[in-house]
Amino acid sequence: MTVRAGAPAELLAASAPTEVTVAEDGGALRDRPLISIVVPAFNEAGHLQASLTAIKEAADSLADRFQYELVVVDDGSSDQTGEVIRQFADSHDDVVARFHPHNFGLGQALKTGFGASRGQYIIAYDADLSYDPSHICRLAETIHASGADVVIASPYMTGGTVVGVPRLRRVLSQTANRLLRRMSNSHVSTVTGLVRAYRASLIQSLSLKSVDNQINAEILYKAEMLRSFIVEIPADLHWTRDEVDTNRRRGNMSIIRTTLDFAFSGFIFRPFLLFVVPGVILMFLALYALGWAGYHVIRLIPRHTGSLDEIFSDAFGEAFARSPHSFVVGGLAAIFAVQLISVGIISAQSKRYFEDAYHLATANLRRLQELADSISDLKPPSAAEVERLSRLD
Repeated sequence: MTVRAGAPAELLAASAPTEVTVAEDGGALRDRPLISIVVPAFNEAGHLQASLTAIKEAADSLADRFQYELVVVDDGSSDQTGEVIRQFADSHDDVVARFHPHNFGLGQALKTGFGASRGQYIIAYDADLSYDPSHICRLAETIHASGADVVIASPYMTGGTVVGVPRLRRVLSQTANRLLRRMSNSHVSTVTGLVRAYRASLIQSLSLKSVDNQINAEILYKAEMLRSFIVEIPADLHWTRDEVDTNRRRGNMSIIRTTLDFAFSGFIFRPFLLFVVPGVILMFLALYALGWAGYHVIRLIPRHTGSLDEIFSDAFGEAFARSPHSFVVGGLAAIFAVQLISVGIISAQSKRYFEDAYHLATANLRRLQELADSISDLKPPSAAEVERLSRLD
């Protein structure tokens, strides 16, 4: 298990697991934390019934330690996914169903699930069971025992495995996660993974904007911005033959879209680098081209006579006539380089301002929630107390 201790001591103390009261009959737990398992689904009708049953069986194995609810979100499926969810929810009291009228994307499905969750902890899980349901137990036990704000199931950390994923997609995912790890300056091996456990007080306080796959990176970015306590556990990502065939049918467009998602996630973490690095490269190109042009201008000066202005003008004109592309390429590269570097500096400053404002707004929101909770816990005075106070008046 990898731990990123990003939270200050007082936050870690506040997020420590609460003690569980054990009944004197030697067994039953009276106070069991409630876990909400959020499962977004889109066109999963073929295997969704079996998946939900397997997820529920895994959650049932935690019954002596946790209560749970299963929140299933149909993201505007065009097949019978919605009907499968509706029938499953009707036959199980601990299943909550939510439906989107259209396909909004993974991010919106997760946000709908988070909003419908009542648990102290929230576990996001894949409907296709690419991760074995036993990961639910490990995530729940880890977040409760460690006091973490986020626990990530990571197939790319030491001890994790990836089986059955096509080579191109696996290499793309591993490369992207390594790059995002460096850009985010964190120790998290799997930045883009869906399967995670969250402390509900954290995830429900985040203002999430993404409606597609970028939401996973956005959550991690904003959690790290708030100095959250993040833990990784090894996970086993195992694609079945059906998943491989389905993703092959989606073709190159899915890979291109995934690449763009990764690029956008990188922009979220470090917009400065995405502007400054190309700007610096262009600047070196500009310096080389303009330096070469300047060198030839200097070499041609002894060939010309007249006033100083005439000598430089004639030498410059002859050098330009011999190699106009050096001047054009060097000049354009210098212009674009300055623009990119300037935008990078501005984006870094804007990111800093945004993080400060976001941190302040989230802290104020938490204080308001704590105040609301403390007010709701106040008991109104009894009739006897009211009568006694009225007599004092």
